[in-house]
Amino acid sequence: MLLAATPSAIADTGTGTTTTGTTTSPPPLPTTTTPTTTTTPTVPRPTTIAAGVTVGGEVLVGGLSPAEATAEVKAFFARPLTLKVGKVALRATPRQLGASAYVGDAIRRARVAFPGANVPLKVAAPRRHLEWYVRTLAKRFDREPVDSKLLLRNSKPFVTKEKAGRRLPQALGVRHLFRSLKTHLRAPLVLRPETVRPTTTRRSVGDVIVIRRGLNRLSLYDGMNHRRTFGVATGESRYPTPLGRYEIIVKWRNPWWYPPASDWAKDAEPIPPGPGNPLGTRWLGISSPAVGIHGTPDPASIGYSVSHGCIRMRIPEVEWLFNQVNVGTPVYILR
Repeated sequence: MLLAATPSAIADTGTGTTTTGTTTSPPPLPTTTTPTTTTTPTVPRPTTIAAGVTVGGEVLVGGLSPAEATAEVKAFFARPLTLKVGKVALRATPRQLGASAYVGDAIRRARVAFPGANVPLKVAAPRRHLEWYVRTLAKRFDREPVDSKLLLRNSKPFVTKEKAGRRLPQALGVRHLFRSLKTHLRAPLVLRPETVRPTTTRRSVGDVIVIRRGLNRLSLYDGMNHRRTFGVATGESRYPTPLGRYEIIVKWRNPWWYPPASDWAKDAEPIPPGPGNPLGTRWLGISSPAVGIHGTPDPASIGYSVSHGCIRMRIPEVEWLFNQVNVGTPVYILR
């Protein structure tokens, strides 16, 4: 008797796969591996500045927070400057002088500086602001010199006392302030005013001639010091010697005499130098037209009012006077 094969009992010995009925198991899927990503940890920025760090060479900011360091540096820079002019001390803040410091930049550099480092503090100090400040001070302290003045008191020369002036050296003051701001120095700055000498002093007045018309006297002074007095002849009543203050404007040796534009000389001719010249050997012309001090060949006229307005002197005496005085010498003619 033959037995029939059971379908569920068929074995595939070639593949080693057992099949139950008609269903076949799929092969396993390949395994996928996900790579691992490594992340570098972030180093936190320090909240305080490294130990020993300074700003501007003086402000210790090590161990401070940026905000604390900023306040310290601002206070350091804001210290006022002191400027001494004579006995007066003046104070001005950097802000009043138009200066400013780059504090924020200095703090940023300090935060990354090595321990013990010094961070410079840069300063902006426009010179035009400093020049304005010093110019304002000069208006307060400058004094113009006072010259001596030549006057007459009791018919004698009197010279007022001169007074020296003073002037601030403005360029030097600007340099001092600029350097102090840039280097953060706050030591008092001493600015000594320069002395301005007057042009005319009691010693520089020099010779003065005083003519007393009524007395027919000519006196020579050195400032207020009397030197010599001479007898002279002055103008007659019809042609009086003019009164007032004049000065010598010309000096001539051995002058020609030229007839003036006057009725008494309308027909006269010029006279060359020589014994008959009415001007003698010297002429000292003054700033009154056609009037001067001169010699005379007629010494007998000295002491009288007989001239046509000029001042006559004896020839040796006018020659001495001629050698003593210069053009510009003041001449006072008094009543």
